[in-house]
Amino acid sequence: MFQSFDTVNDKSRGPVRLAALREELASRGLDGFLVPRADAHQGEYVPDSDCRLEWLTGFTGSAGIAGVLSDKAAIFIDGRYTIQVRDQVDEEAFAYRHLIDEPLTDWLRENAQEGQKIGYDPMLHPVRQVRSLKAACKKAGAELVAVDGNPVDAVWNDRPAAPLGAVNMHPMQFAGESAADKIKRIGELIAEKEADTALLTQPDSIAWLLNIRGSDVMHTPLPLSFALVPTKGKPSLFIDGRKLSNEVRDELSSLADIDEPGGLAPALKALGTDGKRVLIDTGLAGQALYDAVADNGGHVVEGQEPTLLPKAIKNQAEIEGTKAAHLRDGVAYARFLAWFEKTAPLGGLTEVVVAEKLEEFRRETGALKDISFDTISAAGPHGAICHYRVSYDSNLPIELNSVYLIDSGAQYEDGTTDITRTLAVGAVTAEQCKHFTLVLKGHIAIATARFPVGTTGSQLDTLARIDLWKQGLDFDHGTGHGVGSYLGVHEGPQRIAKAPNSIVLKPGMILSNEPGYYRADEYGIRIENLELVTPAAAIEGGDQKMLGFEPLTLAPIDLRMVDTKLLSEFELNWLNAYHARVRELVGPLLDDETKAWLEEATRPVS
Repeated sequence: MFQSFDTVNDKSRGPVRLAALREELASRGLDGFLVPRADAHQGEYVPDSDCRLEWLTGFTGSAGIAGVLSDKAAIFIDGRYTIQVRDQVDEEAFAYRHLIDEPLTDWLRENAQEGQKIGYDPMLHPVRQVRSLKAACKKAGAELVAVDGNPVDAVWNDRPAAPLGAVNMHPMQFAGESAADKIKRIGELIAEKEADTALLTQPDSIAWLLNIRGSDVMHTPLPLSFALVPTKGKPSLFIDGRKLSNEVRDELSSLADIDEPGGLAPALKALGTDGKRVLIDTGLAGQALYDAVADNGGHVVEGQEPTLLPKAIKNQAEIEGTKAAHLRDGVAYARFLAWFEKTAPLGGLTEVVVAEKLEEFRRETGALKDISFDTISAAGPHGAICHYRVSYDSNLPIELNSVYLIDSGAQYEDGTTDITRTLAVGAVTAEQCKHFTLVLKGHIAIATARFPVGTTGSQLDTLARIDLWKQGLDFDHGTGHGVGSYLGVHEGPQRIAKAPNSIVLKPGMILSNEPGYYRADEYGIRIENLELVTPAAAIEGGDQKMLGFEPLTLAPIDLRMVDTKLLSEFELNWLNAYHARVRELVGPLLDDETKAWLEEATRPVS
């Protein structure tokens, strides 16, 4: 299994570990310390050796930070984790705060004392974050100070070793553009920013640029590394050489100068000493890397990593690859759904069993490299926990007459998938069908949107929520995230969310479309497809160039939960057309029994 169901946290350890950390802080003359859920690359997945927040608090979510003072501590999480944090973190040790509504900066202003020194690890906090934290501490009369050596590591006696996943070259048939051409293209973008060199801290940016993949973190084929890319000439790649076979090293050496990670700081200092202009993304790069340039006489050009937008706009080979991956995944998913509909009402299934079975169907494609994230297999009340992680301890049975939510994805060498379906097990209530249909209306609104060139995802977000809002309902997560090409299942810079986003949507971008509704302690509903941004046909009488979405995901939406009376004729037509497309593409690749099931599951409704 690519997924473990072992319980990885024990909230009872939090107070003991917090006490040990405070003792270490006191020995260093520090009055507090900040512990982010981050490594030096700010990635969604961090290696076990960098799971400091999880080790200290027990929290396993993908976003969060803890603030520790000598007499109090708090953990800050977003709306996806408001239920999960209560299950995983000792409230007596850490107060619960909302990352957005009750941010760490407010907490520091309220709780830090005059003259106190609050420590932070300058490799783990991006420059932009450090600036706001410093301002908050200053307002309280305290000082935010960089530490040399993370104090959590000093008390983490059984800290795992750093990963050494093997690096592989990503074939041209899937990459669609040579690394040499990408390097030249990115160099030109750096020059446009009037910089000499760009610092890349995101491993997926480096993987895309050099056409390499790795296995240093869960579910995303990343080689942890840094890079410096000049306007002309070879980039410098800073990576643990033990990850490179002789063959890979030879091929990479033709593209980049290879050095160990410890060579990055001296290289940045040398650029500073030479007075070079270095492009640094202050929302991603650690403060220590910025300081290595600025404190040695260099000039930092602040701007987005130059690879982010080119990586987000998929080329034709990547688009063809992701379509092939989604068709393959659609066949596996149809087999899974047919099995689930037949088996679940009989009893005996659990969240773990279902997650294992779905992975089994994907493995049987013969092409599965990994799952793209831990499957969210959520029965009944667990469905209300947006990012629920099933374990053997939390494992619930799939009960008759209930709602079941499963959010999952796969990593294939030609593409990355991500799909959520909410399924009826036996009879469901009229209220559950109403909520499901309201979510479906939001999903259809995004799927059918036509929008002018220059539109951002935040301008579309309301479409997914308006029917929920009319009923006094909402969901506390983004509507859509970008998706990589055999890279991260959550990939920026584009997204669809309430928060303002200046990134305009462009043809070739892939985003998820996943509105939801969650009733605490009862059930959760989410419907998710991946969508490809495409040019749209001109609208008669219009004068704007328009864009739209093409669905990539190919799987039935559970008609047993659709209240057709709540759908307009336009929405019914979309649902029937989507299901007809699933039948047309997936049906011929199924065995007779599953094909018959699919015909029924995608029947036209009115």
